[in-house]
Amino acid sequence: MAVVDVHRFAESITCHAWSPDHSMVAFCPNNNEVHIYKSSQDQWERLHVLEKHDQIVSGIDWSSKSNKIVTVSHDRNSYVWSLEGGEWVPTLVILRLNRAALCVQWSPKENKFAVGSGAKTVCICYYEQENNWWVSKLIRKRHESSVTNVAWHPNNILLATTSTDGKCRVFSTFIKGVDVKDPKAGSPAESKFGEQILQLDLSYSWAFGVKWSPSGNTLAYVGHSSMIYFVDDVGPSPLAQSVAFRDLPLRDVLFISEKMVIGVGYDSNPMVFAADDTGIWSFIRYIGEKKAVSSGSSYSSQFSEAFTKFYGQSKATTANEASESSKSRGGVHDNCINSIVPLSKAESPKVMRFSTSGLDGKIAIWDLENMEEELGHQF
Repeated sequence: MAVVDVHRFAESITCHAWSPDHSMVAFCPNNNEVHIYKSSQDQWERLHVLEKHDQIVSGIDWSSKSNKIVTVSHDRNSYVWSLEGGEWVPTLVILRLNRAALCVQWSPKENKFAVGSGAKTVCICYYEQENNWWVSKLIRKRHESSVTNVAWHPNNILLATTSTDGKCRVFSTFIKGVDVKDPKAGSPAESKFGEQILQLDLSYSWAFGVKWSPSGNTLAYVGHSSMIYFVDDVGPSPLAQSVAFRDLPLRDVLFISEKMVIGVGYDSNPMVFAADDTGIWSFIRYIGEKKAVSSGSSYSSQFSEAFTKFYGQSKATTANEASESSKSRGGVHDNCINSIVPLSKAESPKVMRFSTSGLDGKIAIWDLENMEEELGHQF
């Protein structure tokens, strides 16, 4: 089995992030606090509790180079936390939002971070040396509903977003004085701040969990209709593919290589998708199960299981059947997995280890080192 460590930290976990050396984890236990734990001799010890937000913390990201933590909350605020003298000191970021902040991510160069919100806007925040504070520029008038996720392109300029309006968009975030122009003439990096490069209308439901491949050539995101979308050649003429599956919807995705993606969500078990030699993406297997789910398996039984999970497992007999089926596929998480985080260097072409957290209050660490043969040559 691919899972190497699992620990229940709280009743429920909203989001989590790791320190640069992966020895500490920061997470929100579904309230207005951020707890930081350190692993020591197979034991987890709580070191800090970050208390500044007034409402639930909805996003955390821990920078790998500068060792700064950024948090966002439903209280419409963001803080950048710096470790000074053994204590985490917060700096307020003025987001200028009138709705909740929902997600956050540092840019690859860590000179900016992006915040998605329920105000139909994206805040691009950067540090102003002259005034010694964090400021934000807003991307407005494009999203028609809440921005559920953001993902930076490796070039540090392009930003992909997903929204509950069902669309995935790519914007330029070039800021004069912060970013350097791309020497390639006509490149997206030369676009003005906030200019929309691409809009994808592939989903007919809420869209979540967008990510770029390590090279930045492929974009993946998920829809609430149990579909995952892959887009190659992002630009004026993108090549898009849609992959439908019979299980519950996904919430987040992660590229572990150029041709393989891990998806997590309401089915409580990571799913593997891969592209073949012709570039066609498909569902491969669950992580942790002995064999891939047969394509000829009974649709009615799968639908019954999904239906039972979705409606709270109201009947005891059916709930037990659903629970047994879930355990047969791995059974590490007992509830929706809401985030997946890589445990590897940003420049690495492959992700061998990653972590997941969910509404069951667990954080699980997965290792794919011994699964290369099972996952196939795409890995």
